[in-house]
Amino acid sequence: MDETKLAICRQAYATQMLTKMGIAGDERLWQAFATVPREDFLDPPPWRMANGIGYRDMPSTDPVILYQDVLIALQEGRQVNNGSPSLHALGLHWLAPKPGEMACHIGAGGGYYTAMLSHLVGHDGHVVAIEYDRDLAARAAASLTPYDNVEVICGNGLEWPQSPADAIYVNFADHRPAEAWIDNLAVGGRLIFPLCAPSRDGNDNLRPRSARGGFFLIERAPEDYRARYLSPTFFVWGHGATGTLETYKALEDTFRHGGMDEVTRLRWKTPKEEGEWYSEEDWGLL
Repeated sequence: MDETKLAICRQAYATQMLTKMGIAGDERLWQAFATVPREDFLDPPPWRMANGIGYRDMPSTDPVILYQDVLIALQEGRQVNNGSPSLHALGLHWLAPKPGEMACHIGAGGGYYTAMLSHLVGHDGHVVAIEYDRDLAARAAASLTPYDNVEVICGNGLEWPQSPADAIYVNFADHRPAEAWIDNLAVGGRLIFPLCAPSRDGNDNLRPRSARGGFFLIERAPEDYRARYLSPTFFVWGHGATGTLETYKALEDTFRHGGMDEVTRLRWKTPKEEGEWYSEEDWGLL
């Protein structure tokens, strides 16, 4: 393996992913993308790449081919991938983990973006990575062994973090924020999660991936929660998500009608307010 060539490819990849998402001046994030070896968090080649209708073998076993904006299969049968680098560049940029912070990566998969969080919080910070699937959790734990500020836990991501966290990064879709994500978000902390409805077949049976939805940033202020829509997104549907078909349809219709760009605040466990973009009994976005 030509390490010099790989280093150059990773640097070009870092520049391309951040530029694609309009991110300028985030040197620490650039360093994370230019440093973490993506191949360390994948199965040995041949790697399988998602192509919109399924998967196909990548045409090379040289790791340089991994440094592009593609989805690489982790568990092809479940459509679980090492996700879009540009999307995660956007998410990690807005999450803005700082040196010394406590971060929680929920739905860590194989651990690639956990490793980036490790870089961003630094040696004085700590990352708790939660992965429900036992095989993926074991793979992530093995791959993240060199990152001594990371703890990998096999568990239900809806139940974490279990103590205050400064940065919470959720990488599976749900129709609402979990209580632990909001209640254990430290004042000044940031949460990013994919708010989505699950995709369904013609008989309304749920499929493993989300339908219409988007990345949202939640910031905890001393008195309330600020909210911001970041981008459209699709993720694997979260294990344990327990909405109703009516709720899913209502959320999907809300996205279809637009207006998410105007969201500025999260209502949490308080009475409904007039003019909410999306509203349920105990929470809403407005």
